[in-house]
Amino acid sequence: MVQPLSRVERRKQDTRRDILDAAFECFAERGYHPTSITHIAKRVGIAQGTFYLYFQSKRDIIEQVIDDLVERLTSTLAALPPDAPGTLGDYRQQADHIAESLTGVFADDPRAARLLLLQAAAVDDEMAERVLTIYDLAAGIQATYLQHGVDAGYFRADLDVESAARAVNGMLFAAVMYQLRNPSPQAFESLTRTIRDIIIHGLTGATQP
Repeated sequence: MVQPLSRVERRKQDTRRDILDAAFECFAERGYHPTSITHIAKRVGIAQGTFYLYFQSKRDIIEQVIDDLVERLTSTLAALPPDAPGTLGDYRQQADHIAESLTGVFADDPRAARLLLLQAAAVDDEMAERVLTIYDLAAGIQATYLQHGVDAGYFRADLDVESAARAVNGMLFAAVMYQLRNPSPQAFESLTRTIRDIIIHGLTGATQP
């Protein structure tokens, strides 16, 4: 049986969340580099020393945000195994589930998505390399879905799976970035549906869904 958190532990969790919220707001208003620990602590209403009880630095905040996002993304995709679709119709249904699931991850906290997609790569060279590694990881996962389609016969036999995976992910990440600027669920659904149609027609050569 899970024991309920003590009042002290709940207060610590609340303070940590407040620091994250304040950091996101400061990054959005000022940018990452112009934001100081003092700005974040002042926004929360805590002493600067209190910040270091929860985070080593403002960079540590981005590290933890990315860790959390990667864990949620990989867990979401792991629940949708690439070898599940046996037909093109099955793949279309799975693609719908993937789009909905990934949208949910980013929709949970758009600020985290903004930080990952727009700001993290500008932090330093090491962080830029990590962001690129995440894109490579996502492309690798996408490639397994496409390779299964080739093996199962519902995607073209001559498909360049690696390049196609990067192209598909490029469209999906761009859709998320458009959503950050103009958060319209209807527009986002229309855009992702169009992307799925492009995938179906482009990767299969089919003229009908």
